[in-house]
Amino acid sequence: MKVEIYSDIACPWCHVGKARFERALAAFPGAGSVEVVYRPFQLDPTASEAPRPHREVLAAKYGPQALAMDERITQLGAAEGLTFDFDTVVENNSLLAHRLLRFVLDTWGHAAQARLKGRLLEAHFAEGLDIGDRDRLADAAVAVGLDREPVAAFLAGDDLADEVAGEIDQARQLGITAVPTFVFEGKWMVQGGQETSTFLRALEQVAKETGTVIETDQDGGACADGACEVPPTGHAH
Repeated sequence: MKVEIYSDIACPWCHVGKARFERALAAFPGAGSVEVVYRPFQLDPTASEAPRPHREVLAAKYGPQALAMDERITQLGAAEGLTFDFDTVVENNSLLAHRLLRFVLDTWGHAAQARLKGRLLEAHFAEGLDIGDRDRLADAAVAVGLDREPVAAFLAGDDLADEVAGEIDQARQLGITAVPTFVFEGKWMVQGGQETSTFLRALEQVAKETGTVIETDQDGGACADGACEVPPTGHAH
């Protein structure tokens, strides 16, 4: 079974959704038969390629309700064991990080990509990682066991820009306007950071529909209500 997860590093619900999906996958008997691939999506493709304090960016967009939005996701994240420290979050254009994730997928495979995705989300939301900083992105790759030299060389160039743009366009063609969106076997979709039980039911149902052979281990926008969405203007809300 293949699960493609369209998400953005700049999306807090993508962090929550990843944690919940992985918990469901761990409880799914056929986890060994599931390939998870992270696909790019940009909530704000026009975002400046310069670091900006999250609080200022959100306040400019949503005014007084911005703080309440952050507080809600902070509480939800804590229930999943995730830390959100929005006072330290730095906003930047996410395209470079998406290109790096595609490079890691092509070079080291989907397991390495998932580790890096998790590290980027964690560092972005809890440690003030600037996702547009090449050195910090290389540090994140090293932190999950990847070699700095090929990562740094990749980040110094423009490789995979067209491929990533194509994947983002594919998301639009699929009708994806909010993230995270989980696409099972290219045809079934689950949108938003759903509860773990919902993801587990989806895995079980898709396995049943496709006749997936389960290989078990014998040893035993606003970012509201689960998703961040792109409105018609192209900005996150």
